[in-house]
Amino acid sequence: MNLRDKLRGLLVRVYARRVEGHLDHAQVPKHIGVIMDGNRRWAKAAGSTTVHGHRAGAEKIEEFLGWCSETDVEVVTLWLLSTDNFDRPQDELVPLLGIIEDVVRALAADGRWRVHHVGTRDLLPQQMQTTLKEAEEATAHVDGILVNVAIGYGGRQEIADAVRSMLLEAAGRGSSIEDVIEAVDVDMIGRHLYTGDQPDPDLVIRTSGEQRLSGFMLWQTAHSEYYFCEVFWPAFRKVDFLRALRDYAARHRRYGG
Repeated sequence: MNLRDKLRGLLVRVYARRVEGHLDHAQVPKHIGVIMDGNRRWAKAAGSTTVHGHRAGAEKIEEFLGWCSETDVEVVTLWLLSTDNFDRPQDELVPLLGIIEDVVRALAADGRWRVHHVGTRDLLPQQMQTTLKEAEEATAHVDGILVNVAIGYGGRQEIADAVRSMLLEAAGRGSSIEDVIEAVDVDMIGRHLYTGDQPDPDLVIRTSGEQRLSGFMLWQTAHSEYYFCEVFWPAFRKVDFLRALRDYAARHRRYGG
């Protein structure tokens, strides 16, 4: 590392401490959703492979959760694999699934996080399903940040699954279709989402400069604030995270009012 890079790093750390010092913890979002975008473009820019980009993105997760724990965040949803990602070439998808499985194991072994899967589990390989089940069971007692790992996740699929779950529950009670029609409302559907017993995201962060949700938590983010960051996920820094929190704290949330 040359002198210029060292100086730049020092200035960034000083600036991050300044931003953190002015951060009002009472205004910190309780639930943050993260669309971790840009692994492949980061790798291409670095002259490396796609697999290396995904590994670098995976290594960023523990650091990010550490920042969240320092600022009183209670729930984090990490979008690790969408339903659309299954269309990727097998030579990319297979290593990516292995990397994600390693992430889940590492989160469970860490001891600080409570792991919860959100997504359609039936779409995943059997080994991945087993890993997710074991991680949830092993961390059920942990009194730390609830980490939703969104794997095999799609926002439209979640709503479809919620409606299906709601209808199956009604059928199990012997309810008629007329009874279901009379009873259904937004709260009922909300209770059957993958995150039915959790608060909705206050803030959604997307890296890489893309300014769209791409189907991320379509129901839950109706009143969320969004923060779009130019940097690729593997290069996401604490100062970028603190800027997102500062930007969120400066907004006046109206919830449609």
